[in-house]
Amino acid sequence: MRIIVDADACPVKKIVEDVACSNNIELIMVSNYHHLIASEYATLIVVDAASQSADMVIANNTCPGDIVITQDYGLASMVLAKEGRAIHPSGNVYTVDNIDGLLMQRYVNQKARQSRQRISNPRKRKAEDNQRFKSSLENLIKENHKL
Repeated sequence: MRIIVDADACPVKKIVEDVACSNNIELIMVSNYHHLIASEYATLIVVDAASQSADMVIANNTCPGDIVITQDYGLASMVLAKEGRAIHPSGNVYTVDNIDGLLMQRYVNQKARQSRQRISNPRKRKAEDNQRFKSSLENLIKENHKL
């Protein structure tokens, strides 16, 4: 089991690094070269700035049992297809039971944006969000160790 982070806009990189280090789990952070990411623990993979470059590296390198942190529903879907686990920085775990609905909602929102309808912005991140994410990540790690 490894933890792979879609790190470009990930608000929980430090939490992930702390959890990975305390559990002695390999950590990989993938970002494009526009985002300078530093870590004393993680392996950093830097990709070009082309659309979906980081997502493709993550999807291609995900193995069964890996945990991927991403806000991208499409990437989460590819991870699940490879028998990996995926979690949103909010702490919501992507599953085969919820991914289709999330992808449909993404499609509906995209259509609304194209027709110039206003889509609400996400609310600001709070300390409770970080705790919920950390708890969900630790639970995924425990579940993977039981398998």
